[in-house]
Order: sequence, then C-alpha cells, then structure tokens
Amino acid sequence: MPGTSRDLTRLRTAITAFFALDGFLFAGWVVRIPAIKHQTGASAGDLGLALLGVSAGAVLTMTLTGRLCRRYGSHQVTVACAVLLSLSVALPPLTHSVLALGAVLLIFGAAYGGINVAFNSAAVDLVTALRRPIMPSFHAAFSLGGMVGAGLGGLVAGALSPTLHLAGLAVVGLLVTAVAAPTLLRHEPPSAPTPTSSAPETSRRPRGRTRGLVIVFGLIAGCTAYGEGAMADWGALHLEQDLDASSGVAALGYTCFALAMTIGRLSGTALLERLGHGRTVVAGGATAAAGMLLGSLAPSLWAALLGFAVTGLGLANLFPVAVERAGTLAGPSGVATASTFGYGGMLLGPPAIGFMADWLSLPVALTSVAVLAAIATLIGVATRRAVPN
Repeated sequence: MPGTSRDLTRLRTAITAFFALDGFLFAGWVVRIPAIKHQTGASAGDLGLALLGVSAGAVLTMTLTGRLCRRYGSHQVTVACAVLLSLSVALPPLTHSVLALGAVLLIFGAAYGGINVAFNSAAVDLVTALRRPIMPSFHAAFSLGGMVGAGLGGLVAGALSPTLHLAGLAVVGLLVTAVAAPTLLRHEPPSAPTPTSSAPETSRRPRGRTRGLVIVFGLIAGCTAYGEGAMADWGALHLEQDLDASSGVAALGYTCFALAMTIGRLSGTALLERLGHGRTVVAGGATAAAGMLLGSLAPSLWAALLGFAVTGLGLANLFPVAVERAGTLAGPSGVATASTFGYGGMLLGPPAIGFMADWLSLPVALTSVAVLAAIATLIGVATRRAVPN
C-alpha cells in the first residue's frame, strides 16, 4: 500500500496516463467514423443505430463497474478495461455490416464505460489520500489526450487506412498500459488520512441522504455533459448556418470550447484550493450559463466564438468536482452513479437540441445548455453546506 510521497506521485502519474490514453483512443476512433460508414455501406440511420452500441455498452458497464471495483479493486479493473479498450478500438475496420459494427462497438463501449468508472474511482482515492483537489488535472489529461488523438487522426486520415490507423492506436494503447499498469498493480488504492474533528462525517450520514446527495452530484455531471455533447454536435452547425461562417471557421467553434475547457481543468486545482468545491461549482455554472447565452444568441461570429470559449471555461471543472464528491460520499458506487448520469446527459444533449431546433430554432435550442448550467449553479448553491470541502 503506498505511503510515501514518491509512491503517491508515481500513482498520480500512472492514473493520469490512463486518463490521457482514454481520451486519445476515443478521439482516434471518432475521427474515422466517416470512413467506417463508407466501408460498411451504412445509411445515416443505420450508422446511428450501430453507434448506439457504444452508448449501450458504456451505460450498462458503468452500472456494474462500481461493484467490480469494490470486489477486485479499482486499479485492477482500470488495467483490465484499458487492455480491452485498446484491443477493441482496432475492431470496427474489420467489420463489413452494420450488425457486426454494432456488436464490436458494444464491446468498445463496455470497455470505455468501465475504464471511466474505474480510473475515476482510483483518482478519488488518491485525491482523498493527498488531501489536495487535483481531480481536474486528471480530466485535463483526458482532454489533452482527446485533442492529440483527434489531431493525429486528421493528419493520418489521408495516408493510412482505418485498419492501419486503429491498429496503430491499439498498439499504442497496449504499450501505454504495459508501462503504466505495474505501478497500479503493485499498490492497492491509498488509504485516506485519519479523519480529524473537522473532517466530513460521511460514515454517520444516513444512507438515504448519502444516496440522495450522490444523485444530486450526478445531476451536476449530467448538466455539464449535456453541454459538452451539444457543443460537439451542434456548435459548428450553428456558426455555419446562423452566422454564415465558412466550414473551416465554423470548426473553430468546438476548438475554442475544447481548448478553453482544457485550460480550465489545468488550472482547476488552484481554483479549487482558492474557492473550494461549492464555490467552484457555483462560479463555473454561472460562467457557463452566461457564456452560452452569448454563444447562442450573439449576432456576430466572433462574439459567438468568445461565448463558446467562456462556456468551456465555465463547464471545465463541474464534471470532475461532481465525480469526486460522489466518490468521496459513496466510493466506486458513487463514481458509477455520477458517471452514468454524466454519460446520460451527453447522450441526451444532441438529440434534444435537434428536436428543439426543429420546433423553434437552433440558437434558441442551444440556450438549453445555459439553462442546465444555471440549474447546476442552483444545485451548487443548495449543496454547498451539505458536503464540506
């Protein structure tokens, strides 16, 4: 069991590597979806059904991984899921029908959902042991991994076939796992310091109240992920369709959002140390709400891009804080619950925006991101005293 500062630093590095690997592999798969669509001959509707395999696999596994972590340990489950994720990312190019694609994406989604719960659980244990709010740094690694994976995928898309590209990603994933896994497997999750009289007395909190608070933090995660999903799928279209941006400039919309979110997460530890968890949620939610109102309703392109960036800064630390708080309250089960709510929000966002855009307009539909950010702010205000920092 790790006890020295050096052991904890090594654990932090290893867990960070798995966060970055997860973002890298997932982004690498996403950029090859158009090529896989062409290869399988799938219509847009058929592809949508196949992609549900990722979502279904992730949600089903998230609900089970908390139990697996309690039984086998979050470190062991992280390594096992990393191996499965690395192997399964190479499978989509080997399929030649929508049914086969959906089946392998179910496996990929299961690995993706499982590793997200497992390494977040491992991160919560380390945050508790260090007694420093470093959770945003892990999610910053995920964001950076995603940006590298997407950028690399764009560079090699014209030179490598999807089969070679994703096989290469599988090799990278297995190599990173081989390097980082021994550190996790050598050590059990660190124990938390002995509670002082000022520490939160979670053990004496009624079980029903604990479950309720975990759900509340899950709702914050869901509100945040709703915005991330909406920005990824609809931000560029809004700029191109409603503000007459070229396709190249429109792509800057999500880039501004993602880059601002990464910067926000890199500075998240300092922000949490200065403001505390409750105030960070309140400030982040309010900032995101204001930014998305500007981004969705601004009459000019550059004001909208500024709004997207402000939204990214505001949302950056809400999900990490929500997952950490849920994990502190209920361990891996709390992480699983908050992650499931978060993933559900990401799944709900894009179709909900689409329906509202049909009924109203896309700019008005995008204001729902601001509404949910405001709801997260209100939840943050209501729970500031429920779980001390």
